[in-house]
Amino acid sequence: MTNRTRGFSLIEMLIALTITATLLTATLTALDTSFRAYKVTTEGASTNVVSRMMMSRIMTMIRTGEEFGPYPTDVLDSAQNPVTSTFIEFETANDGAGNRQVLRIERRDQSDPQRGPYELWYVQTDIVNDVPSEAIERPLLTGVTEATFTLEYDIGPRLRRATVDLTIKPNDYQDARFSADLETPTIRLVSTVNPRKLD
Repeated sequence: MTNRTRGFSLIEMLIALTITATLLTATLTALDTSFRAYKVTTEGASTNVVSRMMMSRIMTMIRTGEEFGPYPTDVLDSAQNPVTSTFIEFETANDGAGNRQVLRIERRDQSDPQRGPYELWYVQTDIVNDVPSEAIERPLLTGVTEATFTLEYDIGPRLRRATVDLTIKPNDYQDARFSADLETPTIRLVSTVNPRKLD
């Protein structure tokens, strides 16, 4: 009498393949979701670090700057002072002989709507013998949804306090569609600084 080894039936094979396919699909879905969540987290962390460094640098420049603008025509008028603006302008160097360096931090409209409505720009103008040279311009931050500068003046007009309010939406512009289905929280940074007192 011979022993017959019985193999899997067609039904058993189909059930095994169905279970395997279901497990693989669930595993790949979980892996894809975790990778997307990781990407959103790294985008947020990266933007947060860059934004905080930029805010710290802007505060340092304002603290050491002079001759701020825009300024109100009447400092005593509470409707004009404090001034809320989309830019701040100030001197960083002045030798008293007509040679100055003027910096401007400003909010500009963004040409690419995928990157956000605004960008924050740095504009440096060197003035030699009272003649302005060509400005050096570069973007500081992209993905800015709001940027306002609130300037409070004393009589003079002398800047008493400057408040910078930035709202940034983190994203990775090299692959903006990748995490489009995951909502990235916006980052809001508000900082106030008093310029140094000049004697």
